Amino acid sequence: MPKLKTKSSLKKRFSRTGTGKIKFKPAGKRHGMSKRSNKFIRNTKRSAIMVPGDASLIDHMLPYNK
Repeated sequence: MPKLKTKSSLKKRFSRTGTGKIKFKPAGKRHGMSKRSNKFIRNTKRSAIMVPGDASLIDHMLPYNK
């Protein structure tokens, strides 16, 4: 069986925690912050944990990131 390829774009955007959950940074922070609410800016500062349903899709695309 051939080796599985890792999606390079996902490798840059997602990382795994010590317990195996997938961590990512929320989108929408590059520019245009003046029109965003303070709540949005505050909530997108920290990393987020992906919900299990979406995490299973990422698992297939990152086969060696266990």
